[in-house]
Amino acid sequence: MITSGRLRRRHRSDGGRREGVLLSPVLVTLLIAGLAVSTPREIAFSRLLPAAPALAAALWPVLPTVLLGAFCLLTMIGLSFVYSDLGTPYTAAAIIAVTLAAAYASHLRLQREETLLQVRLVADAAQKVLLRPLPHRVQDVELESLYLAAQEQARIGGDFYEAADTPYGVRLLIGDVRGKGLSAVGAASAVIHCFRENAYDQPDLEALVRRLQITMSRYSAAISADDRPEHFATALIAEIPYDREQVRILNCGHPPPVFVRGGRIHVLEPTSTSTPLNLSVLLGDHYYVDTVVFVPGDQMLLYTDGVTETRDRAGEFFPLADWAREHHQAPPRELLDRLHADLLRYTGGRLDDDIAALAVRRRHTGPRPLRPE
Repeated sequence: MITSGRLRRRHRSDGGRREGVLLSPVLVTLLIAGLAVSTPREIAFSRLLPAAPALAAALWPVLPTVLLGAFCLLTMIGLSFVYSDLGTPYTAAAIIAVTLAAAYASHLRLQREETLLQVRLVADAAQKVLLRPLPHRVQDVELESLYLAAQEQARIGGDFYEAADTPYGVRLLIGDVRGKGLSAVGAASAVIHCFRENAYDQPDLEALVRRLQITMSRYSAAISADDRPEHFATALIAEIPYDREQVRILNCGHPPPVFVRGGRIHVLEPTSTSTPLNLSVLLGDHYYVDTVVFVPGDQMLLYTDGVTETRDRAGEFFPLADWAREHHQAPPRELLDRLHADLLRYTGGRLDDDIAALAVRRRHTGPRPLRPE
C-alpha cells in the first residue's frame, strides 16, 4: 500500500509538471502581453510576442500553434490602438513569419515522433519474440526475469535468457553476446532459437551446448568479417531435474551464479573452464558440468556481467554477493525488483551496459521418491 501510494503521488506530480510544460506557450504570451501593457512603451516588450508560437512548435500540434500565433497577432494589433509607436507592422510581420515556420516545424516534429513510435513498436514486438515472458512457475520451480537496456530508448540487445520445461527438468539459459549492434542481437536470437529447439531433445547439457556452439559458429560465419574477431558469447545452462534435489550447471565463460540457502551465500565458480560459444576453434571443444545440491527453499541468481560490472561514481563495482546476503529472504520477484532499484541507485540512475538476470527458487512440496544417481 505504501508503494502504490508513492506511485500515485509520483504520477500526479509528473502529470502536473507535464501540464505546466504544455501550457507554457500560453503563459509566455500572457506574460509578454502583461509586461507590454504595464511597462513604459520605450521598453517594447511586445516585440517578444513571436517567441510564443516558436515555443509552441516544440510542444503543440500544428493547428494550436497557428491559433496561438493568430492570438499573438491580434494582441499586437490591440496594443497598437493604445500605443501608436510600437513598430506594429514590423512585429506583426515577425509574428506571421515565426508562426508559419513554427507550424512547419511542428509538422516535422509530429512526423518524427510518429516514426519513432513505429520503430519502438517494432522493437517491442522483437523483444517479445526474442525475450518472451517466462512462466512464473514450472512445477516446483519459481522463476522470475529482469532485463534492463543500458540506453533508455533501446528495447533489445546482446543479453539473452530462456527457460524450457523439458523431460529432463527445467532447463535455463542465460548469456551475453560480445559485440554491438544488430549482429549481436541476431546472434542472441540465433542462440535462443537453437536452445528452444534442442532443450527438449538433447539428453545432456554437453550435447545441448554443442548445438548452441554450432549455431553460433554458423551465424558468425554469415555476418560481416569486421564483426567476427570479437563476435562470441558467454553462456550458462542450468538443469533442475524434477526427481532430484540438485541443479546441474554448465558455465561457458559466464559470471558464476549466486546460490542462497538461508542466510548463506555461495558463488559457484566452475571447477573446470568450458569454452564460450564461437571460440571452440581457438580454445577447443571442452565442456564440464558442475552438480550442486538444490533443495526446497534454496534460491539461485543467474545474471550477466552488466550486474557485477556496474560501477558507482567512485568506480567501485557493484558488490553482488554482499547485496544478496542482505536480501536473502526476498522471493524471486521481489529480489529482482530490489536489484533493479539498487542498481539504478548505485549508478545514479544511468546504466553503462545491458543487464539480464534470472531468479530461481525451488518450492517446498510434498515428499517424492529420489531417483538414484
